[in-house]
Amino acid sequence: MHFHVQHLIAHYGYAGVFFILLMENIGIPFPAETTLTIAGFEWMRGAFSLVPLLLAATFGNVAGSTIGYGIGYFLGRPVIVRWGRYVGMTSEKLEAADRKFARWRGTLVLFGKFIAGIRVLVPYLAGINRMPFAVFSVYNAVSALVWAAFFIIVGRYVEVAWSHYHKVLHHYLLPILIAAVVMVGIVTAVKVRGR
Repeated sequence: MHFHVQHLIAHYGYAGVFFILLMENIGIPFPAETTLTIAGFEWMRGAFSLVPLLLAATFGNVAGSTIGYGIGYFLGRPVIVRWGRYVGMTSEKLEAADRKFARWRGTLVLFGKFIAGIRVLVPYLAGINRMPFAVFSVYNAVSALVWAAFFIIVGRYVEVAWSHYHKVLHHYLLPILIAAVVMVGIVTAVKVRGR
């Protein structure tokens, strides 16, 4: 699957952010962190407002997680094992993940968003293990809001730093690269002679 995230966000706006985060959390490999970071760039440039952007990202992630929870709850382990093999999820890996989830379920729902593979798997495990839906929903919503805000804000400040230092880096990049290559060459030559 190949598409240009920035083009998709520019063309569809908040709906594009919602869609990408929804699909990624169902298990379709869309680049969620990249999407949020680019959305942060666009927020800095004035294309988005923070509150609607944060809501679109959070609701997209929550909707995808809720669908994953429902699949795990109503269809269970056989569906996950059957279709998970296409993304490397074997029965053994699911068993190991299931044991961890049983022990750390609240923590995993709260902090799993920050780990790409875990983020997608946790809602399915919550459904399979019959985690109460209300508890899952509260933890999931809080986690989605914090996760989305973090990457959107990172995107904003990366854009600020890039626009601030871009001219300086562009002007001095070639001399810096030449100096770095010369330094690496000198260090390598000294180490080789010292043997």
